[in-house]
Amino acid sequence: MISAITGELKRVDEDRVHLRVGPVVCELLVPAVDATELQASLGEELTFHTLFYLQGDASGGSIEPRLIGFLRLEDKRFFEKFITVKGIGPKTALRALTVPVGEIAQAIESRDARFLVQLDGIGKRTAELVIAELAGKVQQFVAGPVRLSAPAKHHSAEDDAAIAMLTSPQMGLRRADAERLLARVRSEDPAIKTASALVAAMLRLHGARA
Repeated sequence: MISAITGELKRVDEDRVHLRVGPVVCELLVPAVDATELQASLGEELTFHTLFYLQGDASGGSIEPRLIGFLRLEDKRFFEKFITVKGIGPKTALRALTVPVGEIAQAIESRDARFLVQLDGIGKRTAELVIAELAGKVQQFVAGPVRLSAPAKHHSAEDDAAIAMLTSPQMGLRRADAERLLARVRSEDPAIKTASALVAAMLRLHGARA
């Protein structure tokens, strides 16, 4: 079983990264919050704590092995608890982690369902289940250590303007979604220089996902 993997970060997509380990390039699924931050670390050597799972439907014969990568061991351990909740599989859990684990754990321990329903893929009923099953079990993740492994975000003025436009009341996107779209657009076309061009590219990508 692979518990951790170290290599050069070659590519960052919306929900996964490509890591060069010797002559091999590995694809790792990553939490949404890390996908946004990792864009600043392209070309660097990073270590991911990994979790293996099988994705797909066994009855239909379409099973794919997947590796999930976490920048911090604490995030992996929280994830393992999170997916024990009924209705939360690895795919849903990865989408839901749009904020640091410490904030989610704090919401669970304080029984703040309103916070949890703001996470991608988490509805009211699921939020209630998360609280019922995990409250009292995730204290060790609350207000955890600073995320030293995660790089800081470095946005240009154009990046900030594009995010502000997409998160305005008129557009209605959540900041975490706008950040992920920006990271994807910058990965695919780093030469874009104006906020309006960024917004157009982000909206095209958002429309393709809808």
